[in-house]
Amino acid sequence: MKYNILDLGIMVAIISFLGFVVENVWLAITKGYMNNRNMNAPFLLGYGLVVLFLYFVLGTPANPVKWGLLKKTYSKKIQYIVYFLCSFVVVCIGEIILGTIVEWLCGFEYWNYSNIPMHITKYTSIPTSTGFATMITFFMGECFTPLMNWITRLHSIWLRGISVGLMVIMISDFLISFYHMIVEKDFYLKWKIVVRDNREMTKI
Repeated sequence: MKYNILDLGIMVAIISFLGFVVENVWLAITKGYMNNRNMNAPFLLGYGLVVLFLYFVLGTPANPVKWGLLKKTYSKKIQYIVYFLCSFVVVCIGEIILGTIVEWLCGFEYWNYSNIPMHITKYTSIPTSTGFATMITFFMGECFTPLMNWITRLHSIWLRGISVGLMVIMISDFLISFYHMIVEKDFYLKWKIVVRDNREMTKI
């Protein structure tokens, strides 16, 4: 791989933070509130790990790995279509696995997509997986390489320290938060901000 683990650690942190923002924006629009998303720090590690997995398995649309499904001989359009389909499958499988494990360990539903049309089990659906796969494909095709190149240009001792620090924070926070959910058998709610009155939303 072109980048070392410390460079990728910064990227995982950025994507995990973006995942935190995306989920809260979605909550604000659909539910009228935002919360800590079961974490202490504003990072959802699952988002970063999914993108890291896709990078190692597929590369990027423009620079696929040699052993992956993508080939440099494909046109740009085909590259993006194949990347989207692979991302879609990974998101579906990942959500089903995570949702099942959390419900088994913690005794409650982490989420439930049963009210969404074309859901595949209660943990994933075609509309949500399409949305996630679209964002992932766009990010990996247009943003990943420029951002990683910028990170590598900043390569220094302090950047290494930040990378290690962020990885320690994200991993330890993930373990602490899930330990709480396993023990309490409930969501780990630290804060909640109401941005829109639910009664007002029901009128729309």
